[in-house]
Amino acid sequence: MNAPDQIKPDRLLSVLFHSPNATAVYTGDDMRIISANDAMLKFWGKDRSVVGKDLLSAIPELHDQPFHDILQEVWRSGETFTAKDYPAVLKVDGVLRKFYFDFEYKAITDESGKTEFILNTASEVTERNRALRMVEEKSRSEQGLINNLSALNEEYLTTNEDLISKHEELFATNVELRQARMELLTANHTLTENEKRFKTLVEKAPVAMASVSGGNFEVNIANDMVLQVWNKDRSIIGMPLEEAVPELKGQPFMEMLAGVYATGKPYEGKEIKAMIEYNGKLSERYLNFAYQPIQDEHRKSISILIVASDVTEQVKARESVIEIKNRLEIALDAGRLGYTEVNLATGAMESTAQFKYNFGYLSDEEFNFSNLFTAILPEYREPVMHQVREAVKTKGIYKAEYPVQWKNDSIHWLQSYGRPRYDENGMADRIVGMTVDITDKKLAEQRKDDFLSVASHELKTPLTAVKASIQLLNRIKELPYSQTHVKLIEQSDKGIQKMGMLIDDLLNMSKLGQDQLMLEYNTFNLHAMLKNCSHVTHDGHYHVVLKGDESLEIDADEHRIEQVVINLVNNAVKYAKDSGEIHILTELSGDDVKISVQDFGDGIAESVVPHLFERYFRADHSGKSYSGLGLGLYICSEIIRKHSGKIGVDSKIGEGSTFWFTIPKTGRKKS
Repeated sequence: MNAPDQIKPDRLLSVLFHSPNATAVYTGDDMRIISANDAMLKFWGKDRSVVGKDLLSAIPELHDQPFHDILQEVWRSGETFTAKDYPAVLKVDGVLRKFYFDFEYKAITDESGKTEFILNTASEVTERNRALRMVEEKSRSEQGLINNLSALNEEYLTTNEDLISKHEELFATNVELRQARMELLTANHTLTENEKRFKTLVEKAPVAMASVSGGNFEVNIANDMVLQVWNKDRSIIGMPLEEAVPELKGQPFMEMLAGVYATGKPYEGKEIKAMIEYNGKLSERYLNFAYQPIQDEHRKSISILIVASDVTEQVKARESVIEIKNRLEIALDAGRLGYTEVNLATGAMESTAQFKYNFGYLSDEEFNFSNLFTAILPEYREPVMHQVREAVKTKGIYKAEYPVQWKNDSIHWLQSYGRPRYDENGMADRIVGMTVDITDKKLAEQRKDDFLSVASHELKTPLTAVKASIQLLNRIKELPYSQTHVKLIEQSDKGIQKMGMLIDDLLNMSKLGQDQLMLEYNTFNLHAMLKNCSHVTHDGHYHVVLKGDESLEIDADEHRIEQVVINLVNNAVKYAKDSGEIHILTELSGDDVKISVQDFGDGIAESVVPHLFERYFRADHSGKSYSGLGLGLYICSEIIRKHSGKIGVDSKIGEGSTFWFTIPKTGRKKS
């Protein structure tokens, strides 16, 4: 398993390559070696020149051995193959030697279930195998001696029965007896030597080994490595195991030993958690171990051989990698970041679902570098490739923003970051990259630019009119006062009022942006306030109709609520030219008051409605041009939000629109 980032792929490979566990990776039906760490190369007796070769070419001595056939079966079936104490003849230092291994061939499949790689992990157990064979030889030797003694005893009884009648045979029998005694002494000496050699083998073994005997599991042999695992010294020799390592009480190991001793069946444990005392505190360790029973001639267990290895670091490293991977995936998902790794030689990509989605592809769709490059709009392709080439050249990071076209022809903006990765020869062989969709950000920037352009135009128009009126007044200031003077003064006043309204909108937006809009609550008659608002239009074409409880009073900022209603009525006047009536309705809704402004104009397109209350948004109303900054509805929504209320619109094309808002009847804390 692999964590794409926060433990970098090259760092992860480094961990695997320096792992004491032999590891190799093959691919293809011919079992081409694409990776092998130092531990595996040492087993093979080869150097790194074998990487890239097929297995039989790299290790010719494996011909006529079953490993290649087993690998091919794993490749075809996708099923893992595991073996214990498996013999293999390898040429090490120019000499063919027989070794024994525990190994596993694990198929790594792609998304379709087809085998893409085979992961080979192995550990040499030659010494363990040799120790077990020695134990078996010891048992066979003991059994042979017992059989010999039984035969001699039967022969001795026969000799005694014939002693009187066969005196001459007595001498021959005595000679045979002496000879048997010598053989017995020799056998005892051999047995003692075997026991010494077995003890020496255990003590010098490169793995943790111990021997416990009897039903109380007395420790009679323990090498330095097992003492290190137990964190004990040699004073425990001769002690029952539960006394020697008291923290084992309540853990499953004593029960496992009892099961092996009672049944005579060996037991193997893999990555079993053990709590071992270190410096007065229990420390969590993980062990691989085997319990091998040693039996007498009656197949009764007399002792158990323990072989163990501490794999705590490997387990914690794997858990750390999994944790980092999970955190990275959470971070990527939370940030909607897409991740990919591109093989520069083949163009193949390993991408997350979010990365594919950023380019308009589903997670199960094929996506390679060619698809990515084609999605980028043509005028942006060369600049993006230039930044990638510069990053490869300088060993730096590239950053680019560019639009892509999805398969449905929609345009989306992406921001991407990437860094090249290099092989052992310093050549860039892949690029790790990330993308994030910034379409909304680009749209917001465009709206802001459009707003600044509109604001400049909207302020300039009345300013130009005022300037022209003042210039004309200046020219006729010496002439007698006339209707021309009145008209120019009224035009100037009208322009100044319009600029004042525009500047108020800008100031309100600024206050809202800094969250400085303060509310001044007071209790007022809602109907009276709305009646004043209804006079906002002096165009006799419109008739404003008020509906609702005329005695209804609410606690709110009267000036700001009036500002919202006037804005909604002005919108109805501006955009619903053919609406003869504008209805203002008030109603109670639980603890809230709902105010609605309804027109009977053309209505608003469904696609526009979600954006109406966004800052800088200006809808295109059937190609018609209207003045204004596009801030009115945004300011309204913020005023209602400050009142802890809600605002919205219901509209149907051809029937008109109803803008509404709700606020609490009793208001909030006085400000």
